[in-house]
Order: sequence, then C-alpha cells, then structure tokens
Amino acid sequence: MNVSARSLRRVSRIWRSFSSRQGMNVFDRSMKRRQKDWASSLLDSHKYDYLREEVGRRVADRVYDVARTFPLALDVGCGRSHIGEHLSKEVVECLFLTDISSSSLRNRKKSDIPAHCVMADEEFLPFKENTFDLVLSSLSMHWINDLPGALRQIHQVLKPDGVFIGAMVGGETLYELRCSLQLAELEREGGFAPHISPYTAVTDLGNLLGQAGFNMLTVDIDEVQVHYPGMLEVMRDLQGMGESNCAWNRKSLLQRDTILAAAAIYKEMYGNEDGSVPATFQILYMIGWKPHDSQAKPAKRGSANVSFADLSKIGKLQSDQQKNHHKS
Repeated sequence: MNVSARSLRRVSRIWRSFSSRQGMNVFDRSMKRRQKDWASSLLDSHKYDYLREEVGRRVADRVYDVARTFPLALDVGCGRSHIGEHLSKEVVECLFLTDISSSSLRNRKKSDIPAHCVMADEEFLPFKENTFDLVLSSLSMHWINDLPGALRQIHQVLKPDGVFIGAMVGGETLYELRCSLQLAELEREGGFAPHISPYTAVTDLGNLLGQAGFNMLTVDIDEVQVHYPGMLEVMRDLQGMGESNCAWNRKSLLQRDTILAAAAIYKEMYGNEDGSVPATFQILYMIGWKPHDSQAKPAKRGSANVSFADLSKIGKLQSDQQKNHHKS
C-alpha cells in the first residue's frame, strides 16, 4: 500500500492531537532536548544566560532564607547550574544536578559544592522516595507536559520536612511578542497559529502544589522586563537561551512578510522613546514543604476563644482605655 508523505503528516497531527487530549502531551520533549543542547554548545552561550542567572540568584536567596543546612539537594532541570553557582557548601553539602540536556550538564558552571550529574527527564525522576532534604528548580518546569505529576514526584523524593523551592516562567510572559505575531499573521495570512508556549497561571500554582501533597505553601510572582533593539533580537535571544517553542501544534516556519509586519507592530505598540522594545517575563516562585510531625499545624476548628464579632469592638475598647488613661 502506497502512503504519501502528506497523509503521514496528517495522521501524525491527528495522533498528536489525540494524545494531547488523553495525556497532556503538549510539548515535544525530544525537540526541547535538541534546542537546549544546541544553545548550550554555542561558543558565546554565556551571552544568553542573563535571565537564568538572575532568577537562579533569586532562588538561591530563598534557600538562604530557610536558615538551615541541607545535607543533600537536587536541582531539577538545572541547565548550566545557575542556582548552584550562588550557593555555598555551608548551606548545601552535596548537590545532584539533573537535566534533559547532556550538553548543559557538561558545560555547567563551577561551584565549591560537591556535585553529581545525572542526565534525566524532569518528568521521570530516577531517585528513591525520601532521598533529598531540598529540591530546587529554575526556569525548566514550564516545558513539562504533566506538571501535577512532576510535582508529585518531587514531593516523593523529598524527605519528610524537606522543602521544594522553585521558579518557572508563567502568567503573561512575552505578551508583547505573542500579540505582535498574532496581529501580523491575521493581517498577512488571515489567521494565526501559536508561537509562544502556554504558561501556568499564578492562581493555579498553589492548587497544584497542594494537590501534590505540599503544605506551608508560599507562591509569589515577580516581573522582569528586558529591553532589546527590536523584535528580531528578542527572538534571537530566546533561541540562544534554548527557549524556542516546542509545542506539538507550533507552526514550523514564519513567512518573511509576517515577521517584518510583526516587528513593526511590536515597535509601534510597545516601543520605548529611545527606539528599544521591552520583553516581559513573569516569574512564578514557589515554596512547599513535605509534611512532618514537627511542623506547626493549624488550630482545630472551633478552638478559638475570640469571636469575629468581637473584632468590631476593638476600636471602641482602645478608645475607652485611652480616655480612662487621660482621666487618671
């Protein structure tokens, strides 16, 4: 039976669409590995590390805030170890680094912490239960297909009273680029395809951590805005970071006219007075603890000895006390 290449591609698209509905298969993980390998092997790869270095430093600051020593830590999707370079062996005594990209592990940044590299997919952690005192992750989890499942695995490999501290791109990241490309494609091609990957909303993150079994949650959002000469430089740097889109439904090529139109729209809608254009990255930070008996627990329901109705009387009581004080 003869089957044309077009038919094979059509069947492949249908199967990917079906898989996406059945198993949250949104991203081509093999494509992401190739993108990260290529980016890490660039001779000037350090030029594109500015966002990872900044976010890695902020994650490390949150580790120091915990004020304890972690004998064994794991960095999930470590890239070139942008968290580890900001940590000391007084805080983390031994660090395991995992990433889907072997090139990133080979070209990792040096640290004084004893480190062990394990090439592994963030979606399938090859570690035993109750192994690590601390699990870290910075700017890799937004490419995971099954984020709830990945969080459950992180919870599993943590020891009781262990902590997970992570950061991921989310919210309205790169909305300027997304909007410009969509408007340009509508104008030039009569429709648009997704070019920026879908991101997790900050309102969903707390629920996902709770469902994975974490408690004492902290979730916050930070906005980093970087200025570039133009839209083409934004896209070049994303490629150099290994952050190109790898969704199955991505459009493989952009027409030249569409790119030029998008660049003009970008500058017109978002351009600064000096001719540069901004690119906004919203970073979601998360902290969650694996439960342990030693942790503080909420009071039992009904154990309060002050009613909410009495709170309205506090102001009056304070006023009366002040009057009595003046009289005396």
